[in-house]
Amino acid sequence: MKRYWKPGILILILISFAFIGCQKVPAGYIGVKVYLLGSNKGVDSEELGVGRYWIGINEELYLYPTFTKTYVWTYDSQEDSESNESIDIQTKEGLTVNADVGIQFRIDPSKANILFQTYRRGIDEITDSVLRTAVRDSLNRLASAMTSDMIYGPGRVDLIEKATVAIRDEFIPKGIIVERLYWIGTMRLPEKVKQALDAKIEAIQKAESRENELREALAQAKIDKAKAEGTAAQIRLESQQLTPLMIQKLWIEKWDGKLPQNMMGDKTNILIPFK
Repeated sequence: MKRYWKPGILILILISFAFIGCQKVPAGYIGVKVYLLGSNKGVDSEELGVGRYWIGINEELYLYPTFTKTYVWTYDSQEDSESNESIDIQTKEGLTVNADVGIQFRIDPSKANILFQTYRRGIDEITDSVLRTAVRDSLNRLASAMTSDMIYGPGRVDLIEKATVAIRDEFIPKGIIVERLYWIGTMRLPEKVKQALDAKIEAIQKAESRENELREALAQAKIDKAKAEGTAAQIRLESQQLTPLMIQKLWIEKWDGKLPQNMMGDKTNILIPFK
């Protein structure tokens, strides 16, 4: 009886190892098989497409997304990370502005080996450290020439767009295609600075509103003036045209052919009826 148990146990062990060693590259990913021991230590010569592969004890499989992946570095612990991953940005005045930043990117399947050889990390580690550090450095480099009111106001769009271009150019050769960077919510400033900037923005908006009202008033005044001048010109034209002959002609055109029923005598107030 014992003889039959030993081959059965061996078969079960082999099957277990087979299932353990068989790993899957799911749809939307590219795999990179890495040898951990021996002369082949390093990266396999070709990437692994979608499918199942045998990964030995001395091998490790890394998965990289070929679809668009979105990640946010935020102050909120309810987002992608429980820790504070928001980014501090130094302005031209040396003021620290804190912001939440999002990124959308994907991996170039033809450069997955290059990506691993460059960083020797999985996609989560690359996102948490490499990409975040690069984005932070790019934003700080660009913001160092901008004042806080520019970054907090209309300049924030230009800042994130320039950072996107810089990060995209840096990582395309390494196999990461950065589609865009974007702000999440409003920036966080020291409360006193925020109040001062809000007051300044409000004053600018009020001034612009008054300028618009003044332009509208001037435009309406010009319209009213033009209408008045047009009416006066029409009156002058009509008065010039109303000669005695023209008045008589208009009177004849309007006469219905009937004589008046009552007429006033010459130099008298008595009305004499005509029948």
